[in-house]
Amino acid sequence: MRRGEDKPELLAINEKMIEHLNKSWNWIGVNAEEIIQTNDFGNIIFKTNKGDYWRICPEELSCGKIANDESELNQRMNDKEFVEDWKMESLVNLAKSEFGELAETEKYCFIIPAVIGGAYSKENLGKINFKELIASSGDLAFQIKDLPNGQEVILRVINAPNKG
Repeated sequence: MRRGEDKPELLAINEKMIEHLNKSWNWIGVNAEEIIQTNDFGNIIFKTNKGDYWRICPEELSCGKIANDESELNQRMNDKEFVEDWKMESLVNLAKSEFGELAETEKYCFIIPAVIGGAYSKENLGKINFKELIASSGDLAFQIKDLPNGQEVILRVINAPNKG
């Protein structure tokens, strides 16, 4: 049974998110078919059409394979270090104290992703629509994928909406 099948509205949301994930991260060469789990910072564990499992980390602008099959995934989900990294409890608590609870379509985020110099501090935290987080992290990850570690980057916002 697929997760969410007992609640049709959740299944529809999940299928739209899978479609969005595949559009935003298609350049990595995998095709998500099921979202297994998400966390409050928009990390996603998903199953591909090949039966392996991957994790998107928006704060690291990364998407990587974490398990070859369900058995490996279960082992990973029982690994203390992985679970600690996955839950991000101290950051979630900090974000909650600054921004309150999340709406259904929101996630906490790093304004500037850590991998391009953003600090793990409350000044660099915010809230964002989950779909926007996945789209922006996929786009940024694609743009920097060929840069060597430590390469300096400059972010330019083009056609930013007016706030006022």
